[in-house]
Amino acid sequence: MSSITVASEADQAVGRFGGYGGRYVPESLIPACQAVADAFAQAWADPGFRGSLARLLSVYAGRPTPLTPALRLSAELGVTVLLKREDLTHTGSHKINNVMGQAMLARRMGRTRLIAETGAGMHGVATATAGALLGLPVKVFMGERDVERQAHNVFRMRLLGAEVVPVATGSRTLKDATSAAMRDWVADADEAYYCVGSVIGPHPYPTMVREFQRVIGDEARRQCATELPAAVPDYVVACVGGGSNAAGTFAGFVDTDAKLVGVEAEGGSGAANGEIGVLHGFQSLFLQDEHGQIREAHSIAAGLDYPGVGPEHAYLRDLGRARYVTVADAEAIAAAVRLARTEGIPPAIESAHALAWVIDAAGTSVLPSGSTVLVTLSGRGDKDLTTLMTEAEL
Repeated sequence: MSSITVASEADQAVGRFGGYGGRYVPESLIPACQAVADAFAQAWADPGFRGSLARLLSVYAGRPTPLTPALRLSAELGVTVLLKREDLTHTGSHKINNVMGQAMLARRMGRTRLIAETGAGMHGVATATAGALLGLPVKVFMGERDVERQAHNVFRMRLLGAEVVPVATGSRTLKDATSAAMRDWVADADEAYYCVGSVIGPHPYPTMVREFQRVIGDEARRQCATELPAAVPDYVVACVGGGSNAAGTFAGFVDTDAKLVGVEAEGGSGAANGEIGVLHGFQSLFLQDEHGQIREAHSIAAGLDYPGVGPEHAYLRDLGRARYVTVADAEAIAAAVRLARTEGIPPAIESAHALAWVIDAAGTSVLPSGSTVLVTLSGRGDKDLTTLMTEAEL
């Protein structure tokens, strides 16, 4: 298997992961997508660009993030749990890795403003942060429901100078925010750069976002080599909405014997329960009704409130290289509380889904006692305190 992905280089060049991916956009957006693809290919082959990005992620975003042994939780579960701490980056989530890369690319392309969609608000915050740092105006589209439940992050975006546009259509969540952002991009593709927040969208975004996020998996691979006798963990686990933190984490281990597990929200399980369809410019697995219409997703975690999954995840599922499972809202809340009380680390509710699966599976044939498990903490729990105050039984 390739150290980058199990998809062939030829497939990657046209944005395909087996039968998934592609570029399903209006003709007016084809040149814009191709411009991004060409610019990314040139930038990623340029040691100067990659060196500048690596330095920015180091001195500004706080990389590398540590690999923290969850000692008390491990003792309780009978498995060794290692936490990849993306919650400790500047802005508080893995989103900054991708956004800094795309914002630098936008400036390299001569684009004058950034567009973004956001669900939990962390991608919006990261984009607003990059815009402030690089002097680029930012417009963030966010579903009205998410604006209400993530008011803390809405204020952070506005504090950083971004314009936040509430989206009142459809389910008023991430799916509708993404649609609105794409419409805005269509109207101003020559000047605006659409900074996609996950491994979704038309080619080259799924591949490009994965490559910007693979810093998570590459770091974790090196860190595990010094922490573990076997050099790699038995299991690598991450939450999946669109799937960028999982894609970045899996990229570091896809060529090993580690078992890859993506954990979705029970009400947003595109990989586990979806069918082939097209949305937001790419073909993948989506929740659909009997007529093939996209069904609304639901999750207590706004960042997992998406009806589909990135095309590479769909491909990894079909190959059997990664397993995708679901966790209910209540299980995620309980896991967030448990990590806070055992390790002093309140995670984002998105990340708590990954933890919940580990907690439930530990000691069973699915996750045997004595196993080593790497869990990516994609974000910190500050943004979810209002939800936890309402939902957690303390």
